[in-house]
Amino acid sequence: MKINLIWVGKTKEQFIRDGIEKYLKLLGHYADIALVEVREEKGSNSAMTIEREGERIMKLGMPYVLLDERGMDLTSVKFAEYIGQHAPRINFVLGGAFGVSEKVRAGARGILSLSRMTFTHEMARVFLLEQLYRAFSIMNRKGYHH
Repeated sequence: MKINLIWVGKTKEQFIRDGIEKYLKLLGHYADIALVEVREEKGSNSAMTIEREGERIMKLGMPYVLLDERGMDLTSVKFAEYIGQHAPRINFVLGGAFGVSEKVRAGARGILSLSRMTFTHEMARVFLLEQLYRAFSIMNRKGYHH
């Protein structure tokens, strides 16, 4: 399976980069994962920031599933089923610090939530990768998910 993870900006925190590396290594047995970093917009005008970052996301021309706190809640088992239904390819978008534009939201093929809580956009990267690993463990009947 091919999975593209599209997110805004570089991962700055070392402990988060370590988590990303850990789960990418674990996922390597199940899927070809590509990280697509969209340039983060600098500035304090949040509306302009999300519009410009949104333009960069949309320019990629990939169909995608958006990760957003207002998206559909799934259990880990249901998320595994969702992944299985989208084989052999799925693209996920994680927005930047201010979220995503309405254009990006409207262009999504689906909108999922990792949690109703708000996480930093960098932490959400690790959580998504962990849930992807959990999903593949469920689909392959490995002992990670109890």
